[in-house]
Amino acid sequence: MPRLLHYSDIENVFDDPERAGCLAGCVTALDDERTLVVGTGDNTSPGVLSLVERGGQVLDFYDAVDADLETFGNHDFDYGASRTRELVAASRPTWVSSNVRDENGDQFAAADGAVPWATREIDGVTLGFFGVTDPATGSINPEAVELTFDDPYAAADDATTALREEGADVVVALSHLGSGDDELASRCDVDLVLGGHVHAERDDVVDGVPIVRPGANGHVVWEVRIEVERIETVRHRTSEYRPVESLVTALNGRVDAAGLDDILCRIDRPMDRSEETVAAGECRVGNAIADAYRWATGADVGLQNSGGIRSGPPIGPDITHADLVSLVPFEEHLVVAEVTGTELLAVFNAARGTKMGFGEPEWWHAHVSGARIVWDDERDEVVEATVGGDPIDPERLYTLATSDYVLHSTQEFPAATQAHRAGEFGIQHEELARYARDVGFDAAVEGRIERRTTTPAED
Repeated sequence: MPRLLHYSDIENVFDDPERAGCLAGCVTALDDERTLVVGTGDNTSPGVLSLVERGGQVLDFYDAVDADLETFGNHDFDYGASRTRELVAASRPTWVSSNVRDENGDQFAAADGAVPWATREIDGVTLGFFGVTDPATGSINPEAVELTFDDPYAAADDATTALREEGADVVVALSHLGSGDDELASRCDVDLVLGGHVHAERDDVVDGVPIVRPGANGHVVWEVRIEVERIETVRHRTSEYRPVESLVTALNGRVDAAGLDDILCRIDRPMDRSEETVAAGECRVGNAIADAYRWATGADVGLQNSGGIRSGPPIGPDITHADLVSLVPFEEHLVVAEVTGTELLAVFNAARGTKMGFGEPEWWHAHVSGARIVWDDERDEVVEATVGGDPIDPERLYTLATSDYVLHSTQEFPAATQAHRAGEFGIQHEELARYARDVGFDAAVEGRIERRTTTPAED
């Protein structure tokens, strides 16, 4: 019986070598000659070690788990297309990608070994694999703007047709579409979708097609047992497995070489930065980051998107530069945008992720400084908003400090664009480090964001 071992979005797992070792230990303990080890994107980046190694730390992992197949996530282009090509050429797995095209419109990284689809035969069963990546990647990753992303469903149709013609008994989609997995399952001739992009776990069936997603940061590996007429899924918690010591040693060596362990400040209570906290509404770590942005720029409002805060263990009481890099491990500049009050309200009204393909509908996406927002869940909109204690004036110009990503992306806060750009400052984590040294790095939850389930009746 063929089996697949599926991980995805392991991102900053490498910043905790022991946890990365347990992830590898889980895979190697379950692997055998009838098993394929597959990833579905965002496994090279982001993270502190990833930033230092430009994604190269994943090569140690791929070797440790004897990885077989991989596809591209949006973060796999964080260091530019040229670096992604280098990683494809140097890494053990075969990269399958059906809808990513290079600067010339050709299949991306074909010269480096990437293929649109592939087959593998195990126990007399021919398995066909193809990969699809979120077509919004060029919008959510500035380093991917020169690439193009074909319609993933049309690409999937082409791939499945080719794989069936090549004799595939079971067709597996390696998907980094996030919420698009349902459409992939219902529209295309696939037997199994291994998903990524959204960081919430999933084990579901849509129109008879199993969809499996392991969540983020290497906590879970899915074992998928395949028979032509039946597919069974088994969840494995990686912390229950013995770590691969050779990988732990290799990653510790890379971490030590990074030299980011100087203590910048201390706080009384560690700050939680789990996805459950950051995406639920106002939180200490979101407030601290937004405060730092406003401090560094003198802007009226600081704004940090929730998805840009990477989850991990609580930070503190000692705060190091590595901690702050791990919060926002991107080489994005801090920028200031000049927006009208009407535009600022539109930014605030995009604070819930109901239409975003990489988050859950109930997720909260904005952390602010210098402002207060009252959100009505039933109306799904801002019902009150102030800056500096005063109601927002629709005609007034306000300055907004945020990451360059926010101005680039059309997916999160589309009312703030590059056309609003009015100033550029240092790299995000460097500005956070400066703030931590000079001011400290802590904040309280103080009512900057209030979420109501009902709107009070008018008098």
